[in-house]
Amino acid sequence: MKKSILFIALLVGISSCSSTQSTLKNTDDKAPNLTLSKDNTFVITEYSKDKKYGYDKDYPINIFFNNTENETINQGRFLNALAGPNGEKITFTKLESCCPFPTKRSELGAGFLDVYELKWEGQKKPVLLYLNIYEKGILMVPVGLSLKK
Repeated sequence: MKKSILFIALLVGISSCSSTQSTLKNTDDKAPNLTLSKDNTFVITEYSKDKKYGYDKDYPINIFFNNTENETINQGRFLNALAGPNGEKITFTKLESCCPFPTKRSELGAGFLDVYELKWEGQKKPVLLYLNIYEKGILMVPVGLSLKK
């Protein structure tokens, strides 16, 4: 009995996710495919001017993964390309998955954002970034960060 109630609740949750409108503002199916550098990080050439990019759940960093065998590898490829504001070495930790949204690129019809905490020496408060593996977008360096040299 408990299993059937849980199953019904799961179905209702999934169907409600897939029927709602996405709040994501910066997806772009026409964005170029991501390219890798020789040190296996993404080649990023643009810096975002939007203070919400990556820091707001409605403006996540879209690192579409369907061209890899491992769905978490692109987070590392992106984050390992970054540095602190003055070139400091960063460390990062995945905190959680949150913020369900409808997507056609998931078997369930819904995707989740991954929240990463970034730290570097001399930093007063850790930075939280929202990453999205389900959608494409222009890959940029978030405001306040730089590229690793």
